[in-house]
Amino acid sequence: MIAPRRPLPRSWEGWVATAGGVGCFSSVPGTVGSGVAFLGASIYPARHLPLFALLIVAVTLLGTWAADRYARRKGETDPSEVVIDEVAGMWVAQFGLEPSLALGSFLVFRILDIVKPFPIRQAEALPGGVGIMADDLLAGIATNAILRFFSWFFLAGGMATLLE
Repeated sequence: MIAPRRPLPRSWEGWVATAGGVGCFSSVPGTVGSGVAFLGASIYPARHLPLFALLIVAVTLLGTWAADRYARRKGETDPSEVVIDEVAGMWVAQFGLEPSLALGSFLVFRILDIVKPFPIRQAEALPGGVGIMADDLLAGIATNAILRFFSWFFLAGGMATLLE
């Protein structure tokens, strides 16, 4: 059995904030949390996008509350084991994309989440759970937009349209 690297949460909001304890089992919890979210979204049928959107909203709202409570209880701004933000951000990154772009969404999302270009880094400064969630949601939105542009420009003839 794999032992957690951090203590497992003892509260309901801790379990939500750590995505069921996933964030406690690795020295790279953001990547693991993103990977779990990636796998979950990759097997979700595209024909259920309205339900997936509702799930993203629910996880974002519940995750914001849970991350805020958990961080306050720990006395930290953004505990590393909190990965519900990566789950929500990764799902936003993958929302409505073609399955062929799934791996790209994971890679681009992780790069943006680690590097945190403007305005992603500035979103972290928002207070409490909002700040914990906002940077990953922005990274997810940016990832989705980048991959849609890439898909249009290189795969759907956008480049030819620009050259005409």
